[in-house]
Amino acid sequence: MELHILEHSLKVASIEKEGIQICTHGLIKLAFLASKTRCKFFSLTETPEDYTIIVDEEGFKELPQSEHISVADATWVALNVVSGGSNTSTSQPIGVTKIAKSVIAPLADHNISVFMLSTYQTDFILVRERDLPMVMHTLSSEFTLFRVVNGETVAAHSLGVTNGFVKPKLVPRPIIHPLSSPSNMFCVTSLDPDTLPSVATLLMDVMFYSGGQKESGASSEDSNHIRFFSFSLIEGYISLVMDEQTTQRFPNNVLFTSASGELWKMVRIGGQPLGFDECGIVAQISEPLATADIPAYYISTFKFDHALVPEENIQSVIGALRTESAAQ
Repeated sequence: MELHILEHSLKVASIEKEGIQICTHGLIKLAFLASKTRCKFFSLTETPEDYTIIVDEEGFKELPQSEHISVADATWVALNVVSGGSNTSTSQPIGVTKIAKSVIAPLADHNISVFMLSTYQTDFILVRERDLPMVMHTLSSEFTLFRVVNGETVAAHSLGVTNGFVKPKLVPRPIIHPLSSPSNMFCVTSLDPDTLPSVATLLMDVMFYSGGQKESGASSEDSNHIRFFSFSLIEGYISLVMDEQTTQRFPNNVLFTSASGELWKMVRIGGQPLGFDECGIVAQISEPLATADIPAYYISTFKFDHALVPEENIQSVIGALRTESAAQ
């Protein structure tokens, strides 16, 4: 298989809920008027705590400076596993559990922190730019490495990290963070960019005015129902993750769905904000799922992590992960 190192230099930021109004102009431009910017990589995920933005340096210029915006102290690079040599966005999705043992676990073994963004089209593994030489060295035995330069895919040459390289001692990875599973069921979907203008008003409402959407979600008594919405526009491809009630607000035949119309349940990882320095969190979750051959999407946010698994697997997933947690 091939590992593509994308050319985007990425920022990861958090926007506080109370500060979203000052950012909406820039965010609307990035989401709906991308041709007016030079941004090629944009993702916005709302959780109960905040909005997480992943955006390239060109897109970051569209955001105002504000005390309501916190930016992770690193530049990030996106990696993408491609199984057929086709380009990033048209290749078949690999799935985070398919790359758990070949990518996620080796990076965790070498104390390399990752930030995951699964989309409808593919999975992006974000690593700090300064870690890239070690990432390439770690994965070069398993993958053919390529870099994307000015839109062209070219062979990536190892950056010469050999001195002092020690094969890590593999250790068990018990789950150490609390897990919860909201009551919502989620859809992972997409839409044709040409239809984006027709649903732009609806999408803006979902993105920025969700506070008034109790009536379209669960009842107010359902305290286990959470707010989660993710929109990505990456190299011209749109990905949406939203709960079932939100999808019902869209016109028929606008959203792509799988033939099975599959619904997903969430496992939310973390009791306190996870931070960016701890290694192995994604591996702790994805390895047991890989062993059980359960597909999953995985979305890291500024404070917590989120895995989406097929609805019918949620009980066995929670059981397996809690077994791992008890084993520590």
